[in-house]
Amino acid sequence: MRLTTKGRYAVTAMLDLAIHAGTEPVTLSDISLRQDISLSYLEQLFGRLRRRQLVVSIRGPGGGYQLAHETGDIAIVDIINAVDESVDATRCQGQGNCQQGETCLTHHLWEDLSQQIHEFLRGISLADLMARHDIRQIADDQDERRELIVRDLSLSS
Repeated sequence: MRLTTKGRYAVTAMLDLAIHAGTEPVTLSDISLRQDISLSYLEQLFGRLRRRQLVVSIRGPGGGYQLAHETGDIAIVDIINAVDESVDATRCQGQGNCQQGETCLTHHLWEDLSQQIHEFLRGISLADLMARHDIRQIADDQDERRELIVRDLSLSS
């Protein structure tokens, strides 16, 4: 499996954006704080997500990001593809040159697994994840931690 932190972080950040979407854009600094992902890394990811038209950026005071589509219309596989991540269980990236330039004995098995994973992720939208009680509970806990951090920072200033 070759799903790196780039794909995982992109999905996490997009889910955070979806959960906190409202009338106001969501800032990358808020996502960074809640998800413990560096701001510079989020900027790189959101540049790719914006180019793939999954998010829109709002400039100026009160700016940030908003989803470009309804949560039910954004599949997890779209997010992973947007950041140039692949879900590939083969060692040869699907080239079929796994064993000294030839197709290995189990190449088609791993290729089929890759396809199954791809279809699985295509069948899950941000809305599906947002509907899960366990994800909502985690998001609520993260919001509480963020509020404590912000309050502590303002008290120490």
